[in-house]
Amino acid sequence: MAELEGTVALVTGASSGIGEATAEALAAQGAAVAVAARRKERLDDLVSRISDSGGKALALETDVTSQDQARAAVEQTVSELGRLDTLVNNAGVMLLGPVLDAPTEEWDRMVALNVQGLLYCSHAALPHLLSAAESSPRGVADLINIRSVAGRVARLGSGVYNLTKWGVGAFTESLRQEVTARNVRVSVVEPGAVATELTDHLRPEIREQSKERFAGIERLESEDIARTIEFIVRQPRRVAINEVLIRPTDQVF
Repeated sequence: MAELEGTVALVTGASSGIGEATAEALAAQGAAVAVAARRKERLDDLVSRISDSGGKALALETDVTSQDQARAAVEQTVSELGRLDTLVNNAGVMLLGPVLDAPTEEWDRMVALNVQGLLYCSHAALPHLLSAAESSPRGVADLINIRSVAGRVARLGSGVYNLTKWGVGAFTESLRQEVTARNVRVSVVEPGAVATELTDHLRPEIREQSKERFAGIERLESEDIARTIEFIVRQPRRVAINEVLIRPTDQVF
């Protein structure tokens, strides 16, 4: 029997990249997976692929920056799939650039998605995760937040992105201390450079600078991060993987 058979996971930001790969990885281990993002057509394609492989998945068109929509995604997951054992807060955006003369609407987007969206989903999911930890044969549930190397090292031109990812780290550790005695493991995964759509949202001049900075580096693939998340979730109840930093071998900074 697949190791996560009988469990249910909700993955945000699942229409591409790390979220998409994570949903497929957890489904391959037997979990029923709810996938949430704004791009419904991509979610439908993902659900079809999981279903064709013998898994079970649910597409949830969701903007997690809306507390109502975040709560609804959690409630629909539990209503249609029966429970919630794993939440992966993956949705996020990286909008780099100097603070001076910055378009502050970019700051608003990052704070709304990277911080508030993560908080809304966590708040809605926690009662269900606690319930799952009490009732599951595995005796444990998981909440995993996707942070970044940027949550450890502040760099020129990354100030507000750094701020959001440092905040994710602080929230994760505080929440871990709050619920770990009730068998909800709270973990943070910190990727370095990954070949995803994350840089597509940068302004053209900033995107060019980023491209130059990472020239010559073989970036991680989304599947590399998904395997790490799968590893965290598959641990026995006694093992909590609290923090994982993953850089490309070529990435010095």
